[in-house]
Amino acid sequence: MIEFRDVTIGYGGSAVLSGVSFSAARDGVTVLLGPNGCGKTTLLRSAARQLTLSSGEILLGGRPVETYGRKEYARAAAFLPQTRNIPDIRVRALVSHGRFPYLGPSRQLRQEDREIVSRALEETGVTAWAGRNLRELSGGERQRVYLAMALAQDTPVIFLDEPTAYLDLRGQFEFLELVRSLGSRRKTVVMVLHDLAQALTYSDRAVLFSGGALRYCGAPEALYDSGLLEDVFGVEAHRAEGHYYFTLGKTN
Repeated sequence: MIEFRDVTIGYGGSAVLSGVSFSAARDGVTVLLGPNGCGKTTLLRSAARQLTLSSGEILLGGRPVETYGRKEYARAAAFLPQTRNIPDIRVRALVSHGRFPYLGPSRQLRQEDREIVSRALEETGVTAWAGRNLRELSGGERQRVYLAMALAQDTPVIFLDEPTAYLDLRGQFEFLELVRSLGSRRKTVVMVLHDLAQALTYSDRAVLFSGGALRYCGAPEALYDSGLLEDVFGVEAHRAEGHYYFTLGKTN
């Protein structure tokens, strides 16, 4: 569904990532990993058509992303950035924005659109907040609402940039459980995460970057076994009873 072919991206003539080629897990969760500044978010924003590639191409459904019309692309992929303004808007109205790519010139919701919005509210567990102002909600609650908006957009692909960054620990796990369930709904998710243990636990495919290059793409369990995480992050990786955790690496 999403394929990166020999992608090079950067700023001001300086490449952040060079020659990157991989594909995301279809109907599953692919997590992008790497140290700060390695290009994870830049790559994700390029796939979401927020940034232009230096070279190479990103294919969505077998087509370069730049060949899509604006509305056509919005029906194919949804993008949730890490930070955004918090509008003065009620929850149901915000989630309804996900239907805009499907509306005619009148911008009026049809019965079908309203049903899709209600289903997205229900699937993300935010129906009870439908009449509340978004600004009244906690960070974790708002993230669930934004995910509901992405589900209402009804795209086969969803891009998430560090969606747990401002959530407390319980909120992180609740949100990631929701994300993991999307694969069973035939959604392809590409997500940037910083927490290595969460990335290994909640991904179907892990992609690791460092030093301006792709270091690994494949099963998260194999990434753990490879020793690359210790090498790239300078940590010690541990696994006990199916759970991952990391400690500070030994210094010489």
